[in-house]
Amino acid sequence: MNRKTRFSKRTIFLVLYLLFAMLPIYWMVNMSFKTNSGILSSFSLLPQNFTLDNYITIFTDPSWYSGYINSLIYVALNMVISLSVALPAAYAFSRYRFLGDKHVFFWLLTNRMTPPAVFLLPFFQLYSTMGLMDTYWAVALAHLVFNVPLAVWILEGFMSGIPREIDETAYIDGYSFPRFFLTIFLPLIKSGVGVAAFFCFMFSWVELLLARTLTSVNAKPIVATMTRTVSASGMDWATLAAAGTLTIIPGAIVIWFVRHYIAKGFAMGRV
Repeated sequence: MNRKTRFSKRTIFLVLYLLFAMLPIYWMVNMSFKTNSGILSSFSLLPQNFTLDNYITIFTDPSWYSGYINSLIYVALNMVISLSVALPAAYAFSRYRFLGDKHVFFWLLTNRMTPPAVFLLPFFQLYSTMGLMDTYWAVALAHLVFNVPLAVWILEGFMSGIPREIDETAYIDGYSFPRFFLTIFLPLIKSGVGVAAFFCFMFSWVELLLARTLTSVNAKPIVATMTRTVSASGMDWATLAAAGTLTIIPGAIVIWFVRHYIAKGFAMGRV
């Protein structure tokens, strides 16, 4: 009886927590189907005057939908570069001991702890000199500062869980390092790669300060485009809610594909 009581209490708690967590998302979706006057005039759980005008505005206005395209491009670039750099670095930290290895590893993590505003002026001056301002590469490379350390930290934890005997056995069998790494070692840590890719996507997708400062027109991301809803006439709440709803979709898709890897990452204690 006591066990059933504990189970029911746990279920009630989880249901209440889920409702609490989903309430802001539901309210944003609800607002996206209303007009500004409907949002400000009355409180309702469902749209009184259902409208798709907000979504039509986003999908027909180039300044809106191009923001999503720009964000997806530089986020994809950042994910590919971050993982390409983090995989060999994490392998080195996992398998070798060298002078200052712990200090270098700690230094990498301090870059993740540093606020992006600290790097804003150096990046601005550097990219202005090199002609990278307002390009996808500007944001993708800037986000490496905090995504590479995170990816190295996550991947090193997964790699340390793989026995070293696998490496030695592959070398005895005549495998070259690239062949061993790509055909044997990488499949063993695919969960770690999925977790690292998810977090690189998430932090790059939601970052605003660097993305807004390093772009202006050609590569302006959706997070910067959303700030233009503020005008002299007030806030365009309805369009902003629709844009916010659409920004959730790419993240939800990524979570769907790596959901099992994320669970394994939490189980290993590294995430």
